[in-house]
Amino acid sequence: MKTITKIIATSAAVVALFFSTNANAQKLGIGVTAGIPTSDAYSVALGADLRYQFDIDKQLSIPVTAGYTNLSVKDEFGGGSFGYIPVKAGVKYFFNTTGSGIYGLAELGAGFGTSSGSGTSFVYSPAVGYAWSNGLDLGVKYEGLAKDGGSTGFFGLRLAYGFNL
Repeated sequence: MKTITKIIATSAAVVALFFSTNANAQKLGIGVTAGIPTSDAYSVALGADLRYQFDIDKQLSIPVTAGYTNLSVKDEFGGGSFGYIPVKAGVKYFFNTTGSGIYGLAELGAGFGTSSGSGTSFVYSPAVGYAWSNGLDLGVKYEGLAKDGGSTGFFGLRLAYGFNL
């Protein structure tokens, strides 16, 4: 649990730093994700998120993302769903100097389970994508959750639109 507390404290410090600095561009993105879980117990992953992105320069950004993700449990495993709120911070790197085009993204954080007793998981999410200069962003990602020696995750497609702040 101490690792989760450190992640949350670091994320809060990063967000505070971004809001107190006004030298570079900032963006707010709204995205939806659909994915295929890697565990046999789940059939589909669906989610939505908000991403605050602080541009260090045209190629490097620091994103902070929060949202909601739901993994549907297959009937043979009891049905229902597992929902969690991912809160992540990371690094986004564009492979050209325009601030759009192909990028790589890596995020780490915490996933707060929404069901009673589901607890908090460590969340990691590498991705690659393409961002257009008009704000549209399409990415392919893997999002993994690890807790108490076990893990699950999903491969997903994220479609988003970003607004300049």
